Amino acid sequence: MTNNAGGSRLFETTALGPLSLPNRLVMAPLTRNRAAADGVPTPLMATYYAQRATAGLIIAEATMPSTVGQTYANIPALHTSAHVAGWRRVTDAVREAGGRMFVQLQHGGRVGHPDTSGHFPVAPSTVALPEEIHTPDGRRPAVVPRELTVEEIRSTVADFAAAARRAVDAGFEGVEVHAANGYLIHQFLAKNTNLRTDAYGGPVAHRIRFAVEVVQAVADAIGPERVGVRISPGVGVNGIEEGDTDSIYPALVSALADLGPAYLHVVFADPDQPLFQEIRKSWPGTLIANPVLGWGGPLPADGGRAAAERLLAAGADLISLGRGFLANPDLVERLRTGAPLNAVRDQYLMYTGGATGYTDYPTLDELARTAS
Repeated sequence: MTNNAGGSRLFETTALGPLSLPNRLVMAPLTRNRAAADGVPTPLMATYYAQRATAGLIIAEATMPSTVGQTYANIPALHTSAHVAGWRRVTDAVREAGGRMFVQLQHGGRVGHPDTSGHFPVAPSTVALPEEIHTPDGRRPAVVPRELTVEEIRSTVADFAAAARRAVDAGFEGVEVHAANGYLIHQFLAKNTNLRTDAYGGPVAHRIRFAVEVVQAVADAIGPERVGVRISPGVGVNGIEEGDTDSIYPALVSALADLGPAYLHVVFADPDQPLFQEIRKSWPGTLIANPVLGWGGPLPADGGRAAAERLLAAGADLISLGRGFLANPDLVERLRTGAPLNAVRDQYLMYTGGATGYTDYPTLDELARTAS
């Protein structure tokens, strides 16, 4: 193996389906709100992702497959030719820098607002987000979403598949279906947001149906080796209360495994948690684990390396890190050598636009040149 610091598996070369990865570190998808108002990726985004191309894999930020699926202002999309062209500039820049990219497809469901998208949000049931939501004019009370009809569910599944095809046209190696963090697919999984009594609601076998249909459609569109799925068992963001977490995920993971996607990506993975251990045992393919690093507080001094090593020892294949990559374009090298990390400037994380807190984080080489 190459670039193996002190015998750590984090810096081993490995494979993800047909892809060869130079290390096991994945840049996790995190919303930065630097796209144009119409969802077209900007040249600044190309710079940002190319700066981080030493990651084994980059999973680009949540990207909407349709206008009604928009969550917040200035997030990217993949439902027009202009979106494809904008993303092609990004993937070309990353590939030229030696990197590889998937893109995350996210439909917000009830996490949306007419002031942002121009559409009334849709969801499994008419249950509103229990908090305010950011819009172009500031924070606003959430609105009660409209319940999707069965025909609209089928249309939404088709939107995901069409966006996946556009992602390949835009130069991505594949797509990650976002079934986590309280957005539309997660809303179908959870008892408190899915009150349906038809084939998409009620028992676990019905509540996982939409997730499985989306992943199946995306796999059919671009090939299962180009598809990943992100889940967040027990994570209650965006007002989610799953109700029966320990029943949902074994059933969902089993159904997804039958489809043969490239990877499963577990958010806030805890190697000591029985459910994580069960998922690892039952998932036959690549498992990406995202460690718990104390969201809302500072990153650990080691950037999450110790937590990453624990997850690898517990059976994870790849480790995704978010804030560490945001603030450190050369995070792989810093973790490999134990170099200090740049601090995350939270005030520039989202909604601010521009290069500050986005593309102006220095690398170790840039810091050395400044000091000399």
